[in-house]
Amino acid sequence: WSEFIMKLTLILLFAILFSASASARNDYSRYSIEEAMSTSAAKEKLNTGYTFSFGSQSHGPVKTNHGEFMSNKKTSAVGKSDKFACQWAFISAMDSLQARISKEGGNAIINIRSYYKKRDFRSNMEFECGNGSIMAGVTMIGDVVTLE
Repeated sequence: WSEFIMKLTLILLFAILFSASASARNDYSRYSIEEAMSTSAAKEKLNTGYTFSFGSQSHGPVKTNHGEFMSNKKTSAVGKSDKFACQWAFISAMDSLQARISKEGGNAIINIRSYYKKRDFRSNMEFECGNGSIMAGVTMIGDVVTLE
């Protein structure tokens, strides 16, 4: 009986140590927008003819501004590379913004930037992702517009 208690105690100790270290990771990484948009998943989900303009990228004249909208997406990072998980969360966030373009009657989203945990990161080339041991998250924000 005492051997069983000792083994159980060791198992619980390892479980506590593992869960503490697993939840402690909270990194931020930046990845290429172009690379993420070139994946087969992005081509499947984001191929609807809308214009996506990141950071200060140029775009046509704005006819109507429908408002600023945000999408916050998370995905499991277990068994995945940080890059893969972040690209997946990014594509999900962009898919959500694409649905918002349609809902608002626009044809583009401009001034797109990362806003994960309210960290405002603007770039024409990269998005920011929060990496944890269990989850990866991306928040994107931008202006839904109708371009002329």
